[in-house]
Amino acid sequence: MRVDLNALQATADTLRIHSLRTTAAAGSGHPTSCLSAADIMAAVFFADMRFDPANPTHPGNDRFVLSKGHAAPVLYAALAEAGALPVEQLPSLRKFSSDLEGHPTPRIPWVGAATGSLGQGLSVGVGMALNGKRLDKLDYRVYVLLGDGEVAEGGVWEAAAMASYYQLDNLIGIVDVNGLGQSERTMYNFDVETYQRRFAAFGWNALVVDGHDIGEVMAALDQAHATKDRPTMLVARTFKGKGVSFLEDKPGWHGKPLKGDDLDKALGELELDRSTAVPDVTRPQTNGFSPAGASGHVPAPAYESGEKRATRVAYGTALAKLGAVDPRVVALDGDTKNSTFAETFLKAHPERYFESYIAEQNMVGAAVGLAACGKIPFVSTFAAFLTRAFDHIRMAAISGVRIKYVGSHCGVSIGEDGPSQMGLEDVAMMRAIPNSVVLYPSDAVATERLVSAMPDLPGTTYLRTTRPATPVLYANTEEFPIGGSKLLRSSAHDVLTVVAAGVTLHEALMASEMLKSEGMAIRLIDAYSVKPIDDQGILAAARQTNNTVLVVEDHYYDGGLGDAVLNAVAADAVKVHKLAVNGVPRSGTSAELLDAFGISARHIVAHVKKLAA
Repeated sequence: MRVDLNALQATADTLRIHSLRTTAAAGSGHPTSCLSAADIMAAVFFADMRFDPANPTHPGNDRFVLSKGHAAPVLYAALAEAGALPVEQLPSLRKFSSDLEGHPTPRIPWVGAATGSLGQGLSVGVGMALNGKRLDKLDYRVYVLLGDGEVAEGGVWEAAAMASYYQLDNLIGIVDVNGLGQSERTMYNFDVETYQRRFAAFGWNALVVDGHDIGEVMAALDQAHATKDRPTMLVARTFKGKGVSFLEDKPGWHGKPLKGDDLDKALGELELDRSTAVPDVTRPQTNGFSPAGASGHVPAPAYESGEKRATRVAYGTALAKLGAVDPRVVALDGDTKNSTFAETFLKAHPERYFESYIAEQNMVGAAVGLAACGKIPFVSTFAAFLTRAFDHIRMAAISGVRIKYVGSHCGVSIGEDGPSQMGLEDVAMMRAIPNSVVLYPSDAVATERLVSAMPDLPGTTYLRTTRPATPVLYANTEEFPIGGSKLLRSSAHDVLTVVAAGVTLHEALMASEMLKSEGMAIRLIDAYSVKPIDDQGILAAARQTNNTVLVVEDHYYDGGLGDAVLNAVAADAVKVHKLAVNGVPRSGTSAELLDAFGISARHIVAHVKKLAA
């Protein structure tokens, strides 16, 4: 036996006491969820994991993901007892001034990714395990503690499938089957065999254990380490509220801290054997691993002026170039790589490409895990399908990790595939993410330049690409600073300013020529940086064109480029008008749909004349 069982049991009860006291002091939290997991946490942290409590960035540290994030107090307690946090910090749980938030976030360095929106932690673990096994070639292990309630989430099974496919034998999951959800019994209550069969069917080494028998948990962990070429899931039967008689397996206590006599009574049932000390954690071996960084400049674009090239094609070219100079760059795609052109990266750097299949939630979650390990993931699929993963995207933003999303097949311009394939909500979605950057190039040169800038941007970056081939507008030497714009048409007689990006910029260029033939001029701005938007550039143009701006976009009316422009200039008494897609589209050619939904050159001309009149 690696560690004295009595010492581990005493440690588990110490974790219980911390969880009860800290949630009571906070006046909120989930103590009963902590009590069910305390024995598991003691076994993992003090008998199995290898980590240096003084060095959270040690590359050899095993990783731990608390997918059931509401049990954060027991995680903080384990870290404190291990020496990774001051024990004196624990009473600050949930206070505004504290980094010990109600659900774990990377405000503390031992948390690689924010959790608490259930069903995401296993995906994060998959990404971390992929990094260790396939990229950095390190022998660290990844532990993920799930609740049985969250196993109803489809994203869990997406992660289970990917972990098995990539043979992640360095990944150990543990389901805390305490049988109680927030409002009622969980779907399978204590039917641990059903959970075992399901994970086994996905190719996992699935083991049923008594989650309150620390020796049995440790024996199962030993089995996990001996298992090769497949991940292991411990299905641990536990009791919510374990250790406190009036809480144990009792409904109605979820999310309720104890106070007064109840707290005193509970603590009285957990009196410790002070003759045993908390076991020392096992530290990883020192190794010479050093993460690599960028090693050069990305080659410049090489296009002929006027040649037609889809921005989605240019994205693939740019990503392959970027991968050649920055080994941190990895790519994930959801079985659309021949449409997003992520396949160009796959051909150039196959060892850093991870096919994620049609499982967008897990694709984003795995990217979070990779990003937490220092990689820069580029995640691509049709823009419409990223909406399915929005919760994972917002949680990634809470984590603060650098992930680069690329959504192709945007707007009605994709044509005959119809509305189910059209990204028409994506700009609104990604603009709403805190501290995000949203980019929408209109030609291949802009695309390459923006892709090469994306790795250095913190947090969430979204690049919108289009399906149709469009003419190259810019010289290969042109620069595209984030937060900037391009002035394409300007004269002293401009009646108003038109702002567009992507496909509609080309429609606006055609409209400009049509108006010019009738003796009317417009100022035309390419708003390739949607967020941050070039508010000063657009405002200056508006000031010189009758304080009137017309925004044209291949996106639904609300939340897109038009609203970005409106936010930028509305306080300065500029009139902003929007042409956007109103109503649900249908199949048709790109030209038919642009015209039918009022964003073609013909409609731009008509609206300019109406506003000028």
